[in-house]
Amino acid sequence: MASCNFLWFILMVASVSTVAHAKLSPNYYSSTCPKALSIVNAAVIEAIKNETRIGASLLRLHFHDCFVNGCDGSILLDDNATFVGEKTAAPNNNSVRGFNVVDDIKSKVEKACPGVVSCADILAIAARDSTVFLGGPSWTVRLGRRDSPTASRSAANTSIPPPTSNLSALVSSFSAQGLSLKDMVALSGSHTIGLARCTSFRGRIYNDSNIDATFAKSLQSRCPTSGNNDKLARLDAATPTHFDNCYYRNLLSGKGLLHSDQELFNGSSSDFLVKRYTSNPSTFFQDFAKAMVKMGNITPLTGSKGEIRVNCRKVN
Repeated sequence: MASCNFLWFILMVASVSTVAHAKLSPNYYSSTCPKALSIVNAAVIEAIKNETRIGASLLRLHFHDCFVNGCDGSILLDDNATFVGEKTAAPNNNSVRGFNVVDDIKSKVEKACPGVVSCADILAIAARDSTVFLGGPSWTVRLGRRDSPTASRSAANTSIPPPTSNLSALVSSFSAQGLSLKDMVALSGSHTIGLARCTSFRGRIYNDSNIDATFAKSLQSRCPTSGNNDKLARLDAATPTHFDNCYYRNLLSGKGLLHSDQELFNGSSSDFLVKRYTSNPSTFFQDFAKAMVKMGNITPLTGSKGEIRVNCRKVN
C-alpha cells in the first residue's frame, strides 16, 4: 500500500458537477462579475503561498459559517450595537482565522465589481480553491448567496460541534443541517490539513484510552495538563499540508488528534466509512466534493433577502 507521503501524488482529482439548485447557480456572476472566480482563486493561492495553514483556515470558515443559520457570511461580522457576533463563540474564539485574507479578497472583488459578489459566496469559492490548491478534489460551486444582516453567538455555541463530541452528538449536529453520516465522515476528512490548539486535544491525550500511547506521549510534551492552551499540533501528522486520505489512516491506528476525530473509528456505525476512505482515496474525494456542495446549500439567503456587504465585517 502506498504511504501517505506519496498518496497525494497519485490521487485522481474528483470533479463534481451537479444540477444547479433552483436559486443558486454556478453561472450566477457570469454577466455581472465574470472575473469574480479568477480573482478569488488568485488571491487564495497567493495567501496559501504566504502561509500554507491559511488554506485549512479558509475551508473551516465556510464550514463554521454554514452551520450557523446557513451559508450567509454571518461568521465574518464583528459585534455591533444590535448583536454579539459569532467570532467570540466558544468554537470560534481565538480559533477561527483568515478574516484578513477574506478582507483582501473582498476588496479586490469590489474593485472589479462593486456591490455584486457576496461575502458568503467568497467563503464558498475560497473553500473550494483552498482544497484544490492543497491537492484535494474540485467541485462546482453554486453561487448567488446573499449576506446576513445579523449574526448570533448563541447559535454558534449550539450549532457547531465541539472537538469533545462523541459520535451520536456529531451525527445529531450534522443531521440538523440535513447532512448524513456519510457526509459527516467525508467532511471530517478536511482535518487532513490544518492545526488544532492544545485546549482542543488536551482531554484526548490525557484521558482517552483509544489513543496510540506513543502518539499521546509525543503530544503531552507540548500540551501539558494546564497552560500552553494555544500551542498547536497537526491534525494530520503524516501530511499536514496535503489534502489526502491520511486522516483516515491515522484513525485506524488510534492517532486521531481530536476526541471527535477518533469517534469516527471507535467500533461503531462509521467505522466502515473510515476503512473505505482509507483504502479508496478517490471515493473519499468524490464523497467530500458532493458533501461540500450539499453543505454549501444550507439555507442560503437569496432574492431580496439579506444584502451584498461592501465590507464583510459590518452590515451596510
